[in-house]
Amino acid sequence: MFCLTTLHISNVLTDDSPSPPTGVTTAEGVTPPTSTQLIEHLRIVETWSTNEYNCRNYFLNALDDSLYDIYSTIPTARKIWESLEKKYQTKVACSKKFVIEKFINFKMVDTKSILKQVDEIQVITHDLEVKGIGIKSNFVVGSIIEKLPPSWKNFKLYLKHLTDDMSLEQLVLRIRVEEDNRLNEKVDANSLETSANFIGEANSSRTKHNNKKEKQGSKNSSKDSKSHGPNKKNFKNNSTPCYVCGKNGHKAKYFRFRRGQGGNNGNNGGNSGGGNSGQANMVKSPNQFVAVIQTNMVCNCVD
Repeated sequence: MFCLTTLHISNVLTDDSPSPPTGVTTAEGVTPPTSTQLIEHLRIVETWSTNEYNCRNYFLNALDDSLYDIYSTIPTARKIWESLEKKYQTKVACSKKFVIEKFINFKMVDTKSILKQVDEIQVITHDLEVKGIGIKSNFVVGSIIEKLPPSWKNFKLYLKHLTDDMSLEQLVLRIRVEEDNRLNEKVDANSLETSANFIGEANSSRTKHNNKKEKQGSKNSSKDSKSHGPNKKNFKNNSTPCYVCGKNGHKAKYFRFRRGQGGNNGNNGGNSGGGNSGQANMVKSPNQFVAVIQTNMVCNCVD
């Protein structure tokens, strides 16, 4: 209707078609209409016909193709308008019982903005007022507080413990502040979680780097141990005596018996220590005994 009003053609939906002029009634009788009246009537009829044509075709042009054949047979725009109103205007949805049921069963959810849901309740309240079912503001405020979602339980209890009466505008302001605070806390929590994940990834990469270094160090140490193993030439040229047996040519870490663990001190000329090397190396099988002797063999015949 607003669109048709801006186009200055909505009068064909509310007014009747212009009737022809009847002339002027006098004591002598009815005089025929003057030429001026006839010209004015023709102008009005022409304007009406143009508006009727435009309005009817606006309706037909806006219809779906499946409905065009049905409504194209209706001769006037006013009849098309009335038929569309009867068919598509849901008067049941505008009834009082439906609006009351909609207000009572309305429930707020966390997935939508609370302020937008409060606006929906205000729209329903306005519909009730239009239908003649006036609701006091205190009842509307209490209903909105009771319809808050379960996640707003603490805020709901806070509002119920307030002693002063609140208007609907004050309640909306408090809800807006609470919702903004919740959104800010959610943003802060997400930023903290993101930074924690970033630090965790950095630590994991650092741990991998350290592990890599440790593996490389162990490889280098194994190489060093191999390269610094019992070299025969170094042993012969080494002037430092062995810590275990006291002889030159080898180091204490390659000696079979450590200090304090016993050994053949009489043959080796080392420090006296407890234990019997013969008993420690004795086995029942001669083959195994030979194997032990071979493992203790050195190239220097004197040693």
